[in-house]
Amino acid sequence: MIFQSSLCLIDPEAMSRVDAAAGQSGIALFGLMEQAGQAVAATALRHYPDAHRFVVLCGGGNNGGDGYVATRALAAAGADVAVYQLGDASNLKGDARLAYERSGTRPMPLASYEPRVGDVVVDAIFGAGLSRDVPLEVKRLIEAVAAAKLPVIAVDLPSGLCGRRGVALGAAFAAARTVTFMMRKPGHVLLPGRELCGVLEVFDIGIPQRILAAQAGKVAENHPQLWQHALPRPDAETHKFKRGHLTVFSGPPHATGAARMTSLAALKAGAGIVTVAAPQTALDILSITLTAVMTSPLDTVEELGLWLRDKRHATFVLGPGFGDLEKARAFVSLLGDASLVLDADGITAFKEKPESLFALMASGKGHFVMTPHEGEFARLFPDIAGDATLGKVERAQAASARSGAVVVYKGADTVIAAPDGRALVNTNAPPSLATAGSGDVLAGIIGALLAQGVPVFESAAAGVWLHGEAGQRAGLGLTAEDLVHAVRPFS
Repeated sequence: MIFQSSLCLIDPEAMSRVDAAAGQSGIALFGLMEQAGQAVAATALRHYPDAHRFVVLCGGGNNGGDGYVATRALAAAGADVAVYQLGDASNLKGDARLAYERSGTRPMPLASYEPRVGDVVVDAIFGAGLSRDVPLEVKRLIEAVAAAKLPVIAVDLPSGLCGRRGVALGAAFAAARTVTFMMRKPGHVLLPGRELCGVLEVFDIGIPQRILAAQAGKVAENHPQLWQHALPRPDAETHKFKRGHLTVFSGPPHATGAARMTSLAALKAGAGIVTVAAPQTALDILSITLTAVMTSPLDTVEELGLWLRDKRHATFVLGPGFGDLEKARAFVSLLGDASLVLDADGITAFKEKPESLFALMASGKGHFVMTPHEGEFARLFPDIAGDATLGKVERAQAASARSGAVVVYKGADTVIAAPDGRALVNTNAPPSLATAGSGDVLAGIIGALLAQGVPVFESAAAGVWLHGEAGQRAGLGLTAEDLVHAVRPFS
């Protein structure tokens, strides 16, 4: 993955190493704090020019130091400023103490703050470094500010929000705006953190890109800049076979809808040929309801073996509406050398013995994408799903490393993870995608990209992003049928 600071997500521990490396390179760390605090003050003055009073809440670390710099800048601009400190300000150390001393203010105890109409709160208590539940006095303050419906500007992260996992640690401010520096944290884009941050602003405070790149890791926001180079570009000599053949397995006659949506989405996403392989009893209804999509009888392992003799049949989607879990396991056992999107029933089929699926994925030359939602993920990876110390990115990474598949851990903040540790957090999906059949459409889009020869991780990442774009295009009140018709290849 090419380093791009605008897309990369850096966890709080790595950001601490960035700060340390900046200091070791000769950069004055107080200068960085000065830039950060000034940025916070500028945001406050720009967006809340009619504030009666800015109330700056400071903690005992460098986040509090940013708050004291902001206090000085706000006061210099003529604003009315009140400062409240968690703990004793005399215990501040290093740059935070210097910021406090230069602010020329005498803070009041944090617990003594009583919200009043016209206040704008600048939250500089904890930032990204919090790893435990907030103290009771901070929890009470968060509740009081929320009850008073005061706007909050968070410094780095809303206090109480885990920068790594994006979850509230006991309680967290719901900020109207968050000001962070250089790079975003996973907590800024994972839910519920994305909503708790409000409008996010990222300020460059002067840390060199080479230092950021050295600590950036393999986690980023999903964006076309990271995978568009891998997508096919049709030319004058492009034909349907060159664009790939995708096989979508269907379930019985009463459950063909899922396979139909999957196959239509695949065509819309650019696959040259899509065939629904179905039980003989389902062919009539499929033939009546499909036109551009081909159909073929395929009901047994023996028939699948014959199908695989044609080397053009190399990419498959198994799971949507499939129904028969025993047959699903038997079919998958023959697909170790194929490109396979495993969804829905294809995942559930292995809940009793997930290790048999992982062994199959490791034994062949195939490429695998699994697309579990929360419940399906827990069926295959119960220990990972149950580990409360892991965030969604870390759970997806662990599942991908264990299974050998690219894992698309679905949700409003879908995470795409590869076995080599790469992970992307998707942010373009509208809430309207939470409807029956939406996942079937996603499986078809990913399958189409695999069929066109796009590498497996890039197929999954591009598929998730295109799915989100289709959701936005279809608008409010969409159904899965609407979503299918809104699918477009990337351009």
